[in-house]
Amino acid sequence: MFVTPELERPAEPGAARKILVCRGGFTLIEMIVVLAIIGVMALIIVPNVIGRPDQARVTVAKTDMRTISAALKIYRLDNGDYPTTEQGLEALVSRPAAPPQPANWSPEGYLPAVPLDPWGNPYAYRSPGESGAFELSSLGKDGQPGGERLDADLSAADR
Repeated sequence: MFVTPELERPAEPGAARKILVCRGGFTLIEMIVVLAIIGVMALIIVPNVIGRPDQARVTVAKTDMRTISAALKIYRLDNGDYPTTEQGLEALVSRPAAPPQPANWSPEGYLPAVPLDPWGNPYAYRSPGESGAFELSSLGKDGQPGGERLDADLSAADR
């Protein structure tokens, strides 16, 4: 920080004393150095954050499936079984009309709305599942069965 000494004039014209006042400020060089440091940090951080929207969608899909799985388990605790494949995930939002009728369906529902996966596709639900009481999955970015990397299917099978 650069300090410039200045003489302050006395308030009264007849006063003989002069007071030395120091005013602080940043020089142009100091400001340029700070801006350069901020620029270098932005070049390092921004590509790491901005370049991962697809990975963020995968994380959102996994989190959604955990939330839906938890709602399915509460539905089972209330009603004795999971919704059937025909009833689907809609049974978590509104009372199912298709049999079997749930005995203790919560009037508030179990989810506010049936969520879509981050790519805009519905989650696939099947009960009973092949490897557990239910299967819940997303078809990934491409919306097609199978695939690799971001197009790979995501699953939250109950075990």
